[in-house]
Amino acid sequence: MTFDSGEREKISTFARIGSNIGANLVGMVIMPLVLFFSLTKNGGSGDLRGWSMFGMITAAIVIITVLVVCLGTHELDSDLRKNKEETKLKDVFKVLLRNDQLMWTAVSYGLYGIGVNIFNSAELYYFTYVLGQSSKFAIIGTINMILGFFSISAFPALAKKFNRKNVFYACILIMFCGAGLLAVAGQNLALVVIAMELFAAPQQVVFLVILMIITDSIEYGQLKFGHRDESLTLSVRPLVDKLGGAIAGWCIGPIAILSHMTSGYTYKTITAGNILTFKLFVIALPVILILLGTFFFWKKVTLTEKRHAEIVEQLEKSWGEKNDTSVGTGEHAVAGEYDIVAPIKGTYLPLKDVSDQTFASGQMGQGFALKPSDGAVYAPFDGVVRQVFPTRHAIGIESEHGVIMLIHIGIGTVNMHGTGFVSYVEQGQQIHKGEEIMEFWDPAIKKAGYDDTVMVTITNTKEFDQVDVLPKDNQTIDSSTNVMKLIKN
Repeated sequence: MTFDSGEREKISTFARIGSNIGANLVGMVIMPLVLFFSLTKNGGSGDLRGWSMFGMITAAIVIITVLVVCLGTHELDSDLRKNKEETKLKDVFKVLLRNDQLMWTAVSYGLYGIGVNIFNSAELYYFTYVLGQSSKFAIIGTINMILGFFSISAFPALAKKFNRKNVFYACILIMFCGAGLLAVAGQNLALVVIAMELFAAPQQVVFLVILMIITDSIEYGQLKFGHRDESLTLSVRPLVDKLGGAIAGWCIGPIAILSHMTSGYTYKTITAGNILTFKLFVIALPVILILLGTFFFWKKVTLTEKRHAEIVEQLEKSWGEKNDTSVGTGEHAVAGEYDIVAPIKGTYLPLKDVSDQTFASGQMGQGFALKPSDGAVYAPFDGVVRQVFPTRHAIGIESEHGVIMLIHIGIGTVNMHGTGFVSYVEQGQQIHKGEEIMEFWDPAIKKAGYDDTVMVTITNTKEFDQVDVLPKDNQTIDSSTNVMKLIKN
């Protein structure tokens, strides 16, 4: 839906608030519903009829909400998201293995997920067989929902202030404190609740950290291999989640049997030895798994927010390389002579003198640069918008004769995440010469510490037999000044 890490954090935060409410509502209603539909209470654990009814109700809700999401979600249409190749089934594991950031994030999250799911799955057993108060398990769901709302809402601010990796480490530390407290809480209900909440509250934030890194690894892989594996990459997180839940499900049954926490037993029949066995498997084992996952995360995951912004900027600069011919007609530029006017007002600067070597070297095509005197950007010809970059600091346009132009405002301004930039057009929109298509606030660029030089290039320069840049050094340019002459025989 966006290329910007900051916007991704906000979107994911809203989505996670909804999932937090849904997940913890389950914890609040699970035992009341199971016992309501059960014919026999079985010491507060319910019977097969009660659990079956709960399962059917849950399945119906899942189907309805999945349909709503599928029909109501709209993706960003962008040239940067388009692939010329298709990922085949045989390439799936190859793609996973070669994208090292995706792979190590998945490994780290997988170990973490198994540990967390074992711990979480054991909480109801603890209330039922250690405390003997299964009906009070709803307390956990209620508090989880409230704390989860605040922790999720705080995520964007926390990530901005401390960066995601530091937030992740802080969350793990808090979770370890919760696990340690539960190990000594015994039958003290207040301590048990505090311990479980210390373990539960940070999980929502950890989820968002991992989700953001996995999402950012899409562009990492795209830059590294020239192929965008979006659907595959985004499927990794739910796959790891489900795998962790499945493994935890396989483990919790044998653990319950070893600990004598099954039908026929009650909290009155559980011995100290049974409780010790239970704690070794549902507290000590998860801590070891989470610690191992954290080690891999610390050692191998290096994709930070700053690095991702640099990657997106590099991808945006490669846009012109993918548009050597007219993407509007699918044909080459039309033969003729074309006078190109400046899209903004300012002082002329030779392109070779700008500090961005990608532009200075001519990789983005021939063109010119300007030190802006005004923030308005005007269409230099009649044509169509081919790309409005997500951070709004650049735009790609094409004339009706197949001249493809990239207007890039500032150097390093991708890191401003759109602040100070306004776009008045969208991809595919027809534009007319002299129409204002963008606007930027130059003081914002300078205040952020970035170079405000505007670079303008013809990305399909090689389509033309003659390209002349007309202004002289330090010449004052306005939006009606002819700055380039293109000739194609």
